[in-house]
Amino acid sequence: MRTQPQVPVTRKRKRILLVDDHPLVRHSLALWIERAPELEVCGQAESAAEALSLAARLKPDFVLTDVSLPGRNGLELIKDLRAMHPDVQVLVLSMHDESIYAGRALRAGARGYITKRAGGDGVVGAIREVMQGRIALSPAMATQLLEQFSGREQQPGDPGLSNLTDREIEVLDLVGQARSNRDIADQLNISHKTVESHRLSLMRKLKVKTPAELLRLAVQQQEAEQATP
Repeated sequence: MRTQPQVPVTRKRKRILLVDDHPLVRHSLALWIERAPELEVCGQAESAAEALSLAARLKPDFVLTDVSLPGRNGLELIKDLRAMHPDVQVLVLSMHDESIYAGRALRAGARGYITKRAGGDGVVGAIREVMQGRIALSPAMATQLLEQFSGREQQPGDPGLSNLTDREIEVLDLVGQARSNRDIADQLNISHKTVESHRLSLMRKLKVKTPAELLRLAVQQQEAEQATP
């Protein structure tokens, strides 16, 4: 009896959906990811709404998303993906300081958080970490989160940011960019009145008394993020 020759089994490449509002960033990420033999980019989106539409149509295994997106932000996108596509794994890649957003991203359902300073090799490495069932975080961030979970509610230098909602954090970030209320409303797809309400809430929670003080604190937070190595 003749035995059939064994056919090598080809492992299916994991399909990744990229979500970032900057085309050049998406293009660069796609080039790095496509170099990995087990990974492929199946689609690209510039907003949360487009990402959800593509996720329903393309059925990706993995979503790599930024936090700052037009309309609904990346944290809201993660929650939507978790509800609508629970098998899809999500990794956040952002320019924002991980000490502010990483814990929020994990609570929303992400499996990791890395900054854009990680570079292409760092991104691919983090994707592989998540694919292997681990959470992708920098060692410093992992230590910080463990300290928080063990009872430390506020980190040194945190002016009360841990008490803010995800939307308030986003508004504070845009205030720090010297964006007007109209610009913030357009960016977040909310009303001018809602922006004012968020500003008042920020002033109360951050214990500042004037819009000028809020702006100064927001700018300082922006500078602190940019100075983070």
